[in-house]
Amino acid sequence: MQRLHRLTVYGRWLVAGLLWITIGPLSLWGLRYPISLLKEYFTWAAVRYGLYYNPLPALGLALCIGMTASVLVWQSRNILLGIPSRERHRLEQQVYRIRQQGQSHPLWKWVCQIN
Repeated sequence: MQRLHRLTVYGRWLVAGLLWITIGPLSLWGLRYPISLLKEYFTWAAVRYGLYYNPLPALGLALCIGMTASVLVWQSRNILLGIPSRERHRLEQQVYRIRQQGQSHPLWKWVCQIN
């Protein structure tokens, strides 16, 4: 079960990283003019209007920040409080299904094989 949880953690960080590599730069590129104005004179109103009048880049940036924050909170909760019983049960059931399917399952190599 621990291996499957570790794979889940790696998968979530991989998705967050891919978002930052793909959508993050495009969003920042779309916000380059408001960012240049903010470098000269920073106000929260300028941040608000920069994001309001550039909705697609703002949405992309919010997606990247939101995914990163959610993975951080999720992983911190699991480290500090332990894995909740519902999630532990779900992971155990998933490991059971992987073992039932055997080597034809894509996660068999990472979850069940002992190296």
